[in-house]
Amino acid sequence: MAGLATAGALTAVSAEKAAAQAASDSVLRTALDRGKLIVGTGSTNAPWHFENDAGELVGMDITMGHILAKGLFDDPTKVEFVPQDPAQRIPNVTTNKVDITIQFMTMTAQRSQLIHFSRPYYVEGVALLTLPGSENKTFDKLLANGANTRISILQNVDAESSVHFALPQAQVLQIDTQANVLQALESKRADAAAVDLSTVRWLASRNPDKYFDAGKSWYSMLYGAAVRQGDLDWLTFVNQTFTIAMFGHETALYDGAFKEYFGQEPPARHPGFPVI
Repeated sequence: MAGLATAGALTAVSAEKAAAQAASDSVLRTALDRGKLIVGTGSTNAPWHFENDAGELVGMDITMGHILAKGLFDDPTKVEFVPQDPAQRIPNVTTNKVDITIQFMTMTAQRSQLIHFSRPYYVEGVALLTLPGSENKTFDKLLANGANTRISILQNVDAESSVHFALPQAQVLQIDTQANVLQALESKRADAAAVDLSTVRWLASRNPDKYFDAGKSWYSMLYGAAVRQGDLDWLTFVNQTFTIAMFGHETALYDGAFKEYFGQEPPARHPGFPVI
């Protein structure tokens, strides 16, 4: 039982001692000395980063920032969120305007040439949103309806191929804005809207009388946080803190946010083989 007996002692490392272990130019040391974490993020995209009815910045990205603050200071509130445009996600990290960007950022090899990504904290995808009262509200019904199925999707070069990957015969309605993609569904000009999986889960869980998750997702994309290159101490800390929050003994913040914003419980973790 030595492991249980010493568990508390091992967590009693002060911020000062932790900072002393980090390289002098590491963000880990800078953040600890400053007494707060600075996170670049957005403020207008639910369920990732948005203001709630009380004017508080909330969302899955925001929770990941609180998780890091808890890891740094044992206080999830010691974090400042800096609003930034998506175009500033990388520049603000590389110029040290923020310690880290957490802003629904898709991990790509090209971006990894400019910054380091953390371990993924969510797997995004394309999914289908339908109407709860529709005869063809499930993926199987949409597929069986063949060429009579109409799918609205945000206009882009990959729109046709994206829809036809899952529904080879469907009619594809390319629409100019995300709001109009949903409006086409609501007005029944489309049988389903092809949008992000996170959007489907957010809308269907919050408005079950208005939206339905058709039960199909595809095209996995990894979301990770961005840190500057060359700072191994900071990258390692971020990765380990995320891993502990998602798979270890401190999952309350992550699990609560996953339930709140996606309407689902994360898969159960089991001691033994580390499936991480």
